[in-house]
Amino acid sequence: MSIGNQIAANRNKERRVIEVPEWGDDAPVLLYVGAITAGDISKLQRKHKDFLNNMTIDGMIDLIITKAEDADGNRAFTLEDKPTLMREPVSLIADIAGKMFGDIVEIEEQEKN
Repeated sequence: MSIGNQIAANRNKERRVIEVPEWGDDAPVLLYVGAITAGDISKLQRKHKDFLNNMTIDGMIDLIITKAEDADGNRAFTLEDKPTLMREPVSLIADIAGKMFGDIVEIEEQEKN
């Protein structure tokens, strides 16, 4: 197995769960998300200039659409869901996007110390 194949196999194992109680009836909706990759950021920056330094609501929603999955690994949202997500409270969208970036923020904080 090449190193590239080994990296890809390990990456697919690492998904986190984000609970969204606001979207569930009896239980929170569970969104599964893998690590945000360099490719993800590159794609978002093509559409949203300076995405990491100036994150807009539109950019956060595109991140959620791009990265959120269900338990089986299927995309939780499509572009057709964007108008629905745009009608959600800003605080909720920012919270979900922030949790998706959680591992990146922790690394940056550790590097400062």
